[in-house]
Amino acid sequence: MENTDRKEVSLRVFRGLGTDRSKDRYEVFNVPYEDGMVVLNAIHYIQSHLDSSLSARWNCKAGRCGSCSAEINGRPRLMCKSPVSDFEGEITVEPMKAFPLIRDLVTDVSQNYEVAKKIPPFTPVETKDDPWKMYQVDVDRSRELRKCIECFLCQDICHVVREHKADYIGPRFVVKAASFDMHPLDALDRTNYLADNAGIGYCNITKCCQEICPEHIIITDDAIIPEKERVVDTHYDPILWVYRKIKGTGKAQK
Repeated sequence: MENTDRKEVSLRVFRGLGTDRSKDRYEVFNVPYEDGMVVLNAIHYIQSHLDSSLSARWNCKAGRCGSCSAEINGRPRLMCKSPVSDFEGEITVEPMKAFPLIRDLVTDVSQNYEVAKKIPPFTPVETKDDPWKMYQVDVDRSRELRKCIECFLCQDICHVVREHKADYIGPRFVVKAASFDMHPLDALDRTNYLADNAGIGYCNITKCCQEICPEHIIITDDAIIPEKERVVDTHYDPILWVYRKIKGTGKAQK
């Protein structure tokens, strides 16, 4: 329920430059409250009326582009989907801590796109069925895993990504790999990549990524756990290993 008696919103906003972290600081701004106001509205007011030098990334203002990711009161969120009425007292707004700082609330997320390039792409098997039919359960599974808006909040909250950036691709990209693996026409086995290059073994399934996803993708249960199970089946299950050797079944390895 919104606090209709509220006259203004107090924001404690991080200010800093990635080139000189010694100047990191926080500044407090008081913004007039309006019904329905979200944190991004308050940031825009600051830019328009109080300090035009404040830097923040945004685009659609509708929770679809994933651009306005930040940490609000210590939790990764989209600023455009965070009503100020959800918070008591002063609201602290900070940049995502898992990525290099550029300026103020803007971080360098380009490393995510480099990770995406390394995932073995969707490789469809040839089929003689015309038209080819897809079961609804496969449609639903594929649709869920492709809802990602690449806000990278799941990457930000993942403590493994924060501590082992070079070793674990992170939940967003396990979801991407799973979206390929779970397509019934995909012909590629990505378990070698996931085990040897993606660092999927680092994930200890805390489900924090799943809890903060603005698209409500069931990241851990529907993507990470199935992919970890595939890796275990392929690399550590002796019975399945022998069966595949005898039958010659399974996808081509990558």
